[in-house]
Amino acid sequence: MSSGAVRTDLGAVLAAAAAALAGEPEHDRTVLLARLERHWPDLLDGLTQAYGDRATELAPRVVDLAVAGFLARPAELRLLDLRRHVEPDWFQSPRMLGYAAYADRFGGDLQGVAAKVPYLAELGVTYLHLMPLLAPRPRPNDGGYAVMDYRAVRPELGTMADLSELAATLRASGISLTLDLVLNHVAAEHAWARRAVAGEQRYRDYFHVFPDRTIPGLFEQALPEVFPDFAPGSFSWDEGLGGWVWTTFNTWQWDLNWHNPDVFCEFADLVCFLANAGVECLRLDAIAFLWKRMGTDCQNQPEVHALTQALRAVARIAAPAVLFKAEAIVGPAQLAPYLGTGPHTGKVSDLAYHNSLMVQVWSSLAARDARLVTAALRRFPPKPSATSWATYVRCHDDIGWAIDDGDAAMVGWDGWAHRAFLSDFYSGRFPGSDARGLVFQENAATGDRRISGTTASLAGLEVALESGDPAHVDLAVRRHLLAHLVVLGFGGLPVLWMGDELALRNDGGWADDPDHAEDNRWVHRPRMPWEVAERRHVQGTLEHRVWHGLRSAVRVRGRQAALHAAVESELLDPVNPAVLAFARRAPTQTLVALHNMSEHPQGWPRWAVPLDGPLVDALTGTPRDDDIALGPYAVVWLVPRA
Repeated sequence: MSSGAVRTDLGAVLAAAAAALAGEPEHDRTVLLARLERHWPDLLDGLTQAYGDRATELAPRVVDLAVAGFLARPAELRLLDLRRHVEPDWFQSPRMLGYAAYADRFGGDLQGVAAKVPYLAELGVTYLHLMPLLAPRPRPNDGGYAVMDYRAVRPELGTMADLSELAATLRASGISLTLDLVLNHVAAEHAWARRAVAGEQRYRDYFHVFPDRTIPGLFEQALPEVFPDFAPGSFSWDEGLGGWVWTTFNTWQWDLNWHNPDVFCEFADLVCFLANAGVECLRLDAIAFLWKRMGTDCQNQPEVHALTQALRAVARIAAPAVLFKAEAIVGPAQLAPYLGTGPHTGKVSDLAYHNSLMVQVWSSLAARDARLVTAALRRFPPKPSATSWATYVRCHDDIGWAIDDGDAAMVGWDGWAHRAFLSDFYSGRFPGSDARGLVFQENAATGDRRISGTTASLAGLEVALESGDPAHVDLAVRRHLLAHLVVLGFGGLPVLWMGDELALRNDGGWADDPDHAEDNRWVHRPRMPWEVAERRHVQGTLEHRVWHGLRSAVRVRGRQAALHAAVESELLDPVNPAVLAFARRAPTQTLVALHNMSEHPQGWPRWAVPLDGPLVDALTGTPRDDDIALGPYAVVWLVPRA
């Protein structure tokens, strides 16, 4: 389809698309044109909000890319698109369970991951996020987030053909593949960057390049530093460019100039390319940073959501089986727009990380108090009903203590003091703490200290095992399981970090690799010890208890209508401050989840459970008709007894 003539109305766009589809089966032509007609307004509107009058010429060009993506889409994936049309809420089902891992640390390479699909299926996984595996620059590469080639896989992992075969293997087991699409920046070795250095103005315009420090200095007056320890500032001098290039994260990660429509077109094409490789969800990495505006922190700008809407429209036209997940680790007020608010409602990302839930779970466990988590989560506005939170206890990243001062004040706490307490507690410095986390990126000016460590080590299991005391170990395992049960019961799409199903502890050899020695986040990124995983079938082992504790909860979860992601969690008054309580009210079921966040027995009065009639704990099948007794770190999911 030629983009030479500007098509300024939908009729002309549809006619041009129909001509390009002339050789396709009639049903495919009909479906594609219907999708184009449905999503053209969203595409044009998003592009107009970002690019103004330039959208008139840009939108038909983008449609050309979407139609070309559809023409290249394999027949099996076109059928998947149709199945997703029939079940648009597939990713919101309570049967969904996510799992995240580095491909090399989980299976060695892509073929090795494919060989371990039965392990994932046994656990109940339906969604697999493989951490950055598109070809990065040579190390250091920020764990793969400095991409050198979006159309190639890291050579040691395999090829794009291996990736497509893995996606097909996963799909046959009901597991959807998620990959990272790094939007904000590319490696300094990327072809676009190299062509910019070579003097091609087209590609120089793909980046923010300044001849001197005047403009960068003005921007930096409002810009925070992401990695103050090893990458201070937000701009770097490049001799080849002969200028200062924007580098939010590291000197070798060059921020892209999304003010340039050519950059948008590159990524529209990449969305189609990865979708046609079998990827079913794209994690939009560093999405908050895309749009730069003087006098702001250059995060969460309105144009970010307009660009996402336009990219999503491309995916909905070419490959509607594909989801978008926003990697936006921002405050509650800034987070909701990534799932769609106002004119963008239902038109941007399908999933977004609930970072606050993760932070508040760890905060509540340290304090043995559920009042702050209750106050903080009550502030979250309802998300669009067609979207879902991605919930998690741990991920590949450090934990930043995003405790809002206003939330802390609501329960009579000092926000700064509580953040300091959490850093001390989870680094093991606080008296009585069993946590064994490592301080990451300490900021002497602000006192900010982030924490690295596996779930099990932060929950005290490492120390408990060293003590040799079975009661000590029991409490640590209970903490580990409770944290995951909060996430499983909160709704959304829960994602397990690799090894948490086996309670893997910190990797003592994380610094042995020179490329990792400066980044202690590798302490919670161990290689999968498959000999340890085999112990999940041996009764009496730690691995058996944790694996089956989680697997049992996953199975129960899949049968609870109230855990559909469209349902909101309603935080209940903490009549017992040690108990986190929330209700989930679906049309066909109400579920009340109670969590004892302490090592001491607690109670919850029957009158404070907003359910009538006889009750049962869905997790165990035990009738619970009177006041609810909760053992140390116990969890109950109360539902009406059938």
